[in-house]
Amino acid sequence: MQIDRQIARVGLLLIASVALPNPAFPQTPLPVATEPPASLTVDQIVENLVRRNLERARALGSYKGSRIYRLEYRGFPSARSAEITVDVIYRSPATKEFTIRSEKGSHFLVEKVFQRMLQSEKDALTEENQAHVALNKDNYRFTLAGLDTLPTGASYVLSVEPRNANKLLYRGRIWVDAADFAVVRIEASPAKNPSFWTKETTIEQVYAKFGNFWLPVSNRSTSAIRLGGRATFTIDYKDYQITAESPLSMSGKVKGY
Repeated sequence: MQIDRQIARVGLLLIASVALPNPAFPQTPLPVATEPPASLTVDQIVENLVRRNLERARALGSYKGSRIYRLEYRGFPSARSAEITVDVIYRSPATKEFTIRSEKGSHFLVEKVFQRMLQSEKDALTEENQAHVALNKDNYRFTLAGLDTLPTGASYVLSVEPRNANKLLYRGRIWVDAADFAVVRIEASPAKNPSFWTKETTIEQVYAKFGNFWLPVSNRSTSAIRLGGRATFTIDYKDYQITAESPLSMSGKVKGY
């Protein structure tokens, strides 16, 4: 059971390390913009990103969807894995309801990792907790790393460096859509090693657009374990439906144009 507890701890810390910002919807892909991004400074890009994220958050009243969570541990003394499918209902400003539709694999991991993780996500919605992890200048330093073209369109690539060693912050790169100023991709590692038991954690999260809103569609996180082996955590987000929304204010034009 001591080994089981260590596996559960690794799983919880791995999941904690992917508490990335949730800017704000893919079912039917929208037309892809092909125009190159305007020449903006990093301060202008970040200002537009923060402002547009706030506008989308205020406009998004509620949505529902489903997720598939998977956790695989391969290492000493044995391999463990688990998977759950969850229905999600979000209501603005700070309510999420989770219903586990199915589960398979290790019941220990389902109980000790996944169920605790769902409760932690609910708790993270408080205004105070959101302020500590928000993607803004209070929590991060930003550097313009270049331009890129993704399936979603032209993007600015920003390097992000956390201002403190909060394990829920991260360092790496983000891709910001040049038209909507929404995060469309993150490649990063936690600002602070989540645990003695993990040597290195990498995170990749992808967002896409539904209607006026951007939400995550996939998350892949992998940790190397000091005892040898590897833990892999994934989330696949599906079946989004916006059930309540307000018109976007989009106050003022994009800064820098």
